[in-house]
Amino acid sequence: MTRPIVWALGTFVSIGLSTSMTGRRLAEFAGALKPQRADAASAAIVTQPLAASSARLPERRLVVEGDRRGHFLVRPRIEGADLVMLVDTGASTVALTAEDAARAGIRPSPGDFTLTMSTANGLAKAAPVRLREVRIGEIVIRDVDATVMMPGQSGISLLGMSFLRRLRGFDIADGRLTLRS
Repeated sequence: MTRPIVWALGTFVSIGLSTSMTGRRLAEFAGALKPQRADAASAAIVTQPLAASSARLPERRLVVEGDRRGHFLVRPRIEGADLVMLVDTGASTVALTAEDAARAGIRPSPGDFTLTMSTANGLAKAAPVRLREVRIGEIVIRDVDATVMMPGQSGISLLGMSFLRRLRGFDIADGRLTLRS
């Protein structure tokens, strides 16, 4: 039985692998996870470069162990800031909390919050942004579309499909998420 790995943020409703988190459990999860409290045991990250093919650059692979809830946490560097994010295949875009965006030097003005997003907790306002670079281990994706949520609307930043679809692939097996670029 596959455990749930994501909660939704973005224009699409969350895609649960087998069960969805309730609003109360989501709030407990988001409230319990603070970037300064995340430790290496919660999401062990191992990068493993693979052999190069003759026609392509070497493939880079990142393996992320699921936490006890089956969630996958990563520690990307965005605009020079080290963040903690939840990998969310149900989020159509990378979604930064206002606090994480500020750590990365991104501070939308009140008039920039022009998007209305459908989240697991209802509708939320967000500001569209473009990230110069998202780096997770040896995986680097440039010019990534993202959103910044208004303060207090999200407890954790999400690594959504605007990043994930730019990879060569990703899969989940045996409690591990593998990202390939």
